[in-house]
Amino acid sequence: IVIVGAPLLVLLILGLLLRPYIVKKVRESLLQRELVTLKKEIVNESDSRFSLFRFSKIRSATNNFSDKNKLGEGGFGIVYKGFREFMNEIKLIASLQHKNLVRLLGCCIKSKERILVYEYMPNGSLEEFIFGVRAKKSWPVRRGIIEGISEGLLYLHDYAHECIVHRDMKPSNILLDHEMNPKISDFGIARICLSSVTESNTTTAIGTFGYIAPEYYSQNVYSTRSDVFSFGILVLEIISGKSAVGSYQLSGRSYELRKYAWQLWREQRCDELVDDSLGEEYPEMDLMRCIQIALLCVQDSAEDRPAMRDVTMMLSNGSKRLLLPVKPGSCSVHIDVGTEIEL
Repeated sequence: IVIVGAPLLVLLILGLLLRPYIVKKVRESLLQRELVTLKKEIVNESDSRFSLFRFSKIRSATNNFSDKNKLGEGGFGIVYKGFREFMNEIKLIASLQHKNLVRLLGCCIKSKERILVYEYMPNGSLEEFIFGVRAKKSWPVRRGIIEGISEGLLYLHDYAHECIVHRDMKPSNILLDHEMNPKISDFGIARICLSSVTESNTTTAIGTFGYIAPEYYSQNVYSTRSDVFSFGILVLEIISGKSAVGSYQLSGRSYELRKYAWQLWREQRCDELVDDSLGEEYPEMDLMRCIQIALLCVQDSAEDRPAMRDVTMMLSNGSKRLLLPVKPGSCSVHIDVGTEIEL
């Protein structure tokens, strides 16, 4: 009995020791199968050139993930957020094709690594463009960026295979190609919107403070109009060179950006909102029109905001009459500047 039982005991111990490794390999194999199936669906549906990359190839291309080749780092980490967001981004963006959406080239799974491979954007992000140390660009470049973002959102809301709400529109998620064309990126928390207003399946609103629409952080509901709000904030930042979560003085009072912009617009002092680096080399009426469009987008009530279809029309048709935006309400949320949170 002892002679027979000893090998069984050894096998049992080895099984227990190797169990985590075996489970990991099985899970990894299942994930790879799921990705292969997903790749076939993507290619068949959209004729997309989506690839499953080997980890060794990515490691070689980045020189073993050298800091010298690092382009940036998000709030959730250098590589990616997690499996749920990882698969969500693949399913949502891989089949989307538009000139103002970043193109997903492929992905890789290796052990705990979840890697997405995107097309290279040589001019970095809109965040660097607005707030970085490099020289600011002219108004035509900024105007083109505003129009490009609006067209990308219009595609997501109206022309994609399903209506998609991005839910995290902010400067760091807008990338710029070699011609300064904007491309919307990071679809990790994007969701398909099945109705005009959708209740979030989380107990808290997920996103970045300063860009989250009022109804999202107060009622935990989002819609395409939530993206419209974020777009309006982006436009104000592009025009002013000021951060959404900053504090700005006017007539002895402090305002956050959208209230600051509304106050200047109401007092017909829009020139004071314009980024100093633009000097006076911009068409005043066009810039004031963009400010008014932005203020319409950041109104407190989602019903009062225009749809992206209307926004793109207002931007392209300078003769189209604009409504008057209402004064933004008050927000009781306090947080450190620049912090990415779940409200």
